[in-house]
Amino acid sequence: MSRHSTPFSARNMDRGALAGYLFIFPAILAMVALIVYPMLFGVGISFFKTNLSNKWEFLGLVNYLQLFKNSEFVQRILMTFGFTAIVVFFHFVIGGIFALLLYRHGPGTTFFRTVLTLPWLFPEVVVALLFKWIFNPLYGILNNTLLDLGLISENLSWLGSTKYAFICVCFVCIWKGFPLVMINIIAGLQSVSTDLIEAARIDGADGLKVVRYVLIPSIRPVLYATITLDTVWWFKHYTIVWLLTQGGPGNATSIISISVYKEAFEYFNYGEAAAMSVLIFVVCYLISVVYRRVFKDD
Repeated sequence: MSRHSTPFSARNMDRGALAGYLFIFPAILAMVALIVYPMLFGVGISFFKTNLSNKWEFLGLVNYLQLFKNSEFVQRILMTFGFTAIVVFFHFVIGGIFALLLYRHGPGTTFFRTVLTLPWLFPEVVVALLFKWIFNPLYGILNNTLLDLGLISENLSWLGSTKYAFICVCFVCIWKGFPLVMINIIAGLQSVSTDLIEAARIDGADGLKVVRYVLIPSIRPVLYATITLDTVWWFKHYTIVWLLTQGGPGNATSIISISVYKEAFEYFNYGEAAAMSVLIFVVCYLISVVYRRVFKDD
């Protein structure tokens, strides 16, 4: 041992451990203040009928029982599942195709990666207002283009029609979100050894078999993390849908996050809104459990 080295002692070890706790204490404090406390407070509100000021009437599980008896709530949950399934499915179809085309470096690869990443970089408010202008029935570019092409004979109210509103909302969310899936899959594909791909091709595997039997199994952890994050994000999504349609026309696009907002800040039923939020949290957790079972690596 060098005479300049510090001898090992329990005292030095305690100091080192204490320093580590001191370094992580600000992060823990921030998590408790910004995540843990609001979550626990929200769960607590769900057991009361309250105005969050001077009225706190304890109801127990009444708010939860009323939700399950409410047919509209069940319909909106089912609508949210449908919305999430459509959006996430096309995220992986479009993002996966672009990832397979762009994960190897070649001429123009960097340019196309940058351009295709732009939708994810735009703020959600900007995206919603941009497409609201595009879908405008009077001066929107979509109607003008379709009229010029002779595909429609009169202006259509895309966001004001129960026939088209849900499709338009899904389209905007697909356009906004597919770059995140593309980037994650590209990162996963770049970590796959080229030796595996070359060995598969030597054994006679064509492009589709390489994708199915080599690339996809090799990036299962990436796919699991990506699909979990993407599903949870869009299941509880609010901003784009609210800015485009506010849940209308009627209830055509009233996914569960819109219902929570209206219940809390339009009808002032904070307890019922909190119960809905807790159920959304439970559903998102169960989704992650199902994905973990599906993508587990034995």
